[in-house]
Amino acid sequence: MRFLKKILPVMFVMGTLVVATSAQAAAEAPKPAMAKKEAAKDIVLKNDAKCTTCHDEADSPELLAIGKTKHGTRADKRTPECTSCHGESEKHVNHKGSDKPPKVDRSFAKGPGRSSAEVRNEACTTCHKGGTHMFWATSTHSANDVACSDCHQVHKGGDKVRDKRTQAEVCYTCHKQQRAEMSKPSRHPVREGKMSCSDCHSPHGSPGQKQLTRGTVNETCYTCHMEKRGPFLNNHQPVSEDCGICHNPHGTTVANLLKSRPPFLCQECHEGAQHPSSSSPGGLPVATNAAGVGPGGRGVMAAVGRGCVNCHTNIHGSNNPANTGTSGDRLTR
Repeated sequence: MRFLKKILPVMFVMGTLVVATSAQAAAEAPKPAMAKKEAAKDIVLKNDAKCTTCHDEADSPELLAIGKTKHGTRADKRTPECTSCHGESEKHVNHKGSDKPPKVDRSFAKGPGRSSAEVRNEACTTCHKGGTHMFWATSTHSANDVACSDCHQVHKGGDKVRDKRTQAEVCYTCHKQQRAEMSKPSRHPVREGKMSCSDCHSPHGSPGQKQLTRGTVNETCYTCHMEKRGPFLNNHQPVSEDCGICHNPHGTTVANLLKSRPPFLCQECHEGAQHPSSSSPGGLPVATNAAGVGPGGRGVMAAVGRGCVNCHTNIHGSNNPANTGTSGDRLTR
């Protein structure tokens, strides 16, 4: 008994020391590292996590469709990031709270706070500044504050303005007169999707008139109508000057896109008295006026048979040497 009384205090002290030592060792031992928060991953573009953390499939699925476009080709080193077009937008990214966040540095969205056309175009022209885009600064669209995003849909897999079947609808948004003319019976096959506005016009500007793809109206028309180019032995001067003198390329109610039907179109330049046989026996009759009734009018030699083209079929020019001394006859013989 005496032995137990002596040894118990010793054991108590030793146990206390062991507990104290264990506690100290536990305190001095290095604490396990806290699990790091998993970094947000990019969804479509490189470094897009800065934006897609919020603008994901649930919030803005339409924005992620950019992955189906040329701008979403990650293998291409030229592919832009979100900030390449919209700016760093720190105030927008760091916004906290339930109220509406501030606009991004470069906003393309319609409505208040939208960036100016010049600022929006800067995002595009930083990359698109060569080839067919080199005349943009002096183009009609640029001069009228038209932005690239007014015509192009960057985040959509199918850009309507790049599709022949839908391009005209984008152009008609502003060009109302051309929409009406394209609905007339005589027109180019734009509505059928066989042609598009950009086949004749360069929307990004050109050195020629009316933003044509070629230097002149005639050169643009000759792209398809090669047989009208010539050279001919006898040229029809209005044809050589401008096809638009007789034709309206967007559409008319007269066949062959003519501005008016013969003989009235021809009589705008050709007087009846000028016809070589208008006053000769057996020649074309000379009426008193354009309608053939009443005194004091012009001759209507072209009204015979209701059209000059009954005889003059090669109106664009011919190699017929007959009557070359009388203003270059274009008769077919």
